[in-house]
Formats: sequence, structure tokens, C-alpha cells
Amino acid sequence: MTTAAEFVAVSRHFGDFTAVDSLDLAIREGALTTLLGPSGCGKTTSLRMLAGYIEPSAGKIMIGGKDHTDAPPEKRDLGMVFQSYALFPHMTVAGNVGFGLKLRKVPRAERARRVAEALELVGLGHLGDRRPKALSGGQQQRVALARAIAIRPRLLLLDEPLSNLDARLRVQMRGEIRRIQAETGLTVVLVTHDQEEALEMSDHMVVMNAGRVMQQGAPDELFPAPANRFVAEFLGYENFLTLPERGLVTVRPELLTVAPGDVGGGETAVSATVRSIAYRGVEVRVALDATTGAGGATTPLVASLRGDALTPEDRAALHPGGRVTVSARPDHLVSLAG
Repeated sequence: MTTAAEFVAVSRHFGDFTAVDSLDLAIREGALTTLLGPSGCGKTTSLRMLAGYIEPSAGKIMIGGKDHTDAPPEKRDLGMVFQSYALFPHMTVAGNVGFGLKLRKVPRAERARRVAEALELVGLGHLGDRRPKALSGGQQQRVALARAIAIRPRLLLLDEPLSNLDARLRVQMRGEIRRIQAETGLTVVLVTHDQEEALEMSDHMVVMNAGRVMQQGAPDELFPAPANRFVAEFLGYENFLTLPERGLVTVRPELLTVAPGDVGGGETAVSATVRSIAYRGVEVRVALDATTGAGGATTPLVASLRGDALTPEDRAALHPGGRVTVSARPDHLVSLAG
């Protein structure tokens, strides 16, 4: 694995607040890496330190194997797309895309060629003469992306680039960014708080909290096996219970089985009371209170059942107050560190 950039024991303090705490992280060349986590977890601060807009309080920022900790942004050979796009309203689309090339004193003919190439790549080759105000939000986002790509950066940094778009455009742009990254071979670092976005787009996911890496890995490795409760909750897991032989475990709603009758017992089967039912076409979501401890202690669970697989007996038991048994295969339980 070739490393495009690396954080080596990087910390950043703002007064008494530690935004990033001894971060060690390698960014793989040619991959799309996401920094994922809630607001205040340190992901944007980390991206801005990589870009050179914020200085680390400690540690090193390595780019291309060289120490760039003290290098200004313009010496790092990076492209960045901000949440607000930051387009120049008085310039045309082509002028915006070519701005970085002009600063780098790229000859006019070469500049025009690379601007046209970047605009074609993002599907806006026909809009080079327009002004940003004449474009939709999705088109403005593409212009910002083309501007960053045109300079052919060593790394492309994306700071919540889709958050200002509506839901349909967000989904569309996820695919577009992934396509562009695959076609160009760019190394991309994407900051997001959206776990679906990260799962869909990433080659490598880095889940952060309180300035530290909680877990990292490929989406298909990380999602089925969260390391701790924070990661599990952030990735959308809803069920957490403590079993005598396993300790704290989680299990996804679609992997739970709900059977009529209060038969309970065993490591992976517990008695429960139906709290509510929500019919969602193919899916039936059942909220339950499971008896999991001594003295009648209960734990809330959510099961996602296939409506077409329910028998008449199942349906008769699925009403508020109904007594059922909830179970899961042992291999579907994920043990958590806490």
C-alpha cells in the first residue's frame, strides 16, 4: 500500500479543548477515505490541518512521504471543495474552474484544455460561459469539484460537500464523485457525518469521536463488526443487550426472529412484550421490551420482519401487549467492547 498522506501523533488544542487527540492515520493513495463522526469529533479539524489551514499543536503531517507540517496550503498540492462551494460570482464557470491554474501560471492554451477536460468530467462542458448564480445547487457543486480537479492535485479534500443539496441530488452526487474518483485515480479524503454516505462511497472509513479514531476499515469489514457501542450506534445499530455468556452485544433488527408465545430462555432467546408495530410495506418494524435481567429488568429492542413471511399466528401475536420470544443466531450477535 502506497501512502499519499499521513498523520503522525497529531493533536490540536483550542485553549483547554482538545479537538484532535494524538491522531495516527495513513491515507492510502488512489483510495477514497472518509472521516466520519458527529459534530465536534475532530474530522473537519483533521481535514483542515491536512490542508494547511490549521496548524497542529503537536505531531507531523506527512504528504508524499515528506514533512509538510509547516508548509502553507499553496505548497501542499491539494484541491479542496468546501461545504459552501466558494465560487466567485463575477467569474464565469470556466473562469472559476481555471482560477487555480491561472495562479499556477499554467499557459493559456493548456489552461483552456484542462478547464474543458474538467468540465466534461463533471458533465458541465456546455455551461462554461454561465455565471454561478445561473446554476442550480447541484451544478455549483460540480463546478467547485471541477475547479479542484483541474489543478490535478495530489489529494482532493472534500468537506461535507453534499450537505447543502436535497436528498435526491445528494444520492446522485455520491455516485458522480465515486465515478470521477475511479476514472481519475485521485486520492480523496471526504469529511461527512452521514453514515450512509460513508458506507456507499468509501474505500476506507475512519470513525472518529472526541478527537480519536474509534475504528477504521473497509465498509464491508467495519459495518458487520463494530468495535464498540459508539461505532455501532453511529452506524445505525439499534439493539443492545447484555447476555450472561457474551456480555454486551448488538444485533441488527433484520437479523432478529420474533415468534409467538413466551417461551424465552437460552443464550440467544429472550421473552418480550410487543410495544408497537409499524407496517412499512415489505417491512414490519416491531418495537419490543425484552426481559433480559433479574427482577424483570427490560431492554428495548427493534425487529425488522418481512411482512410476506409472517404466518397468521405471527400476525395474531403482533399487537401491543402481545407476548413473544425474540431470538437470534449466535453468529449474528456482535460482541462490543463497551
